[in-house]
Amino acid sequence: MPREVREVVFVDGVRTPFGKAGGMYAETRADDLVIRCIRELVKRNPQLPPERVDEVAIAATTQTGDQGLTIGRTAALLSGLPKTVPGYAVDRMCAGAMTAVTNVAGGIAMGAYDIAVAGGVEHMGRHPMGEGADPNPRILTEKLVDPSALVMGSTAENLHDRLPHITKERTDAFALNSQIKVAKAYANGKLQPDMVPVAIRSSELGWGLATVDEAPRETSMEKLATLKTPFRPHGRVTAGNAAGLNDGATAAILADEATARELGLPVAMRMVSFAYAGVEPEIMGYGPIPSTEKALKKAGLTIDDIGLFELNEAFAVQVLALLDHYGIADDDPRVNPWGGAIAIGHPLASSGVRLMTQLARHFEEHPEVRYGMNAMCIGIGMGGTVIWENPNWEGFDK
Repeated sequence: MPREVREVVFVDGVRTPFGKAGGMYAETRADDLVIRCIRELVKRNPQLPPERVDEVAIAATTQTGDQGLTIGRTAALLSGLPKTVPGYAVDRMCAGAMTAVTNVAGGIAMGAYDIAVAGGVEHMGRHPMGEGADPNPRILTEKLVDPSALVMGSTAENLHDRLPHITKERTDAFALNSQIKVAKAYANGKLQPDMVPVAIRSSELGWGLATVDEAPRETSMEKLATLKTPFRPHGRVTAGNAAGLNDGATAAILADEATARELGLPVAMRMVSFAYAGVEPEIMGYGPIPSTEKALKKAGLTIDDIGLFELNEAFAVQVLALLDHYGIADDDPRVNPWGGAIAIGHPLASSGVRLMTQLARHFEEHPEVRYGMNAMCIGIGMGGTVIWENPNWEGFDK
């Protein structure tokens, strides 16, 4: 039987403030962070009957402890969704939440779901990256990859080697600009509307409320130049030009466009295409380039059609590699207008939905822009890209 592909829309997205690993969320469970996000989505969208949610997909890179036990299902139950709502867990390392979104989007497009919740969580303070992992020794002994492929900071140094025109000075300047843009976005009240306050507890300090990201800091080119290069002597990757280790969660509502309009749900973005691609694991940060090429080709677009970019700043060199590939300036105002992960933080599997939520806000402010893009590098040598259409664009087909 012929099946018509349905339009998939991003309805709404939220996130917790992102903490430093072992910082303000040291005594807060990982699952409670994502539960807080799901509850907030339901509260913000009262026109959505909870029983209409067909799926909950939640990502975590380290699926153990309070990030284990099929966290999509347990988070759905604990957030108050009906027991009839199923859920599952996702893992694609840094692109976990992005993959959760594209997974449910595929189900929505083919009619398996009408409405789904997708997101991610990472508590790197409780679950350091690679905790409990047991890589097959043949991946190294058979020389499938270089040992550096298993250390993300080392892959960033390798990318610097491949692209020597991306100097440490450039990455530091990009990082400084990220911090400046985040500070300005906070001052202008841009980030706060989609940030969910989280009650936190400290055995020493008592109860508190997390309302802002913990990682942003004041710095300068002079300070950045003095930071150590932990991944190799006299290297170029530092704690200043890379995202830190963080704790946090995100969640979003995705829907069939007709169902969203029937229920009176907002249509913040329409999905156009998405793609994932593999690259040499040793240069993981190059991944967003081929994934973007694939996503653009599938959409019948070129990079010139993209008017806004929300790119994950796992490492400054990785963002600059993509910008250089497309001839985009380091300080192009279309790129990460409110800063990025270097300042805000990158709790691995949660970051994809943060990028999407911010892009949706940019679309509201830029009706002249038709298309926007999210992209991120992914551990073990991959990239992911999602292209969206702006419903505020004057020619948008409603």
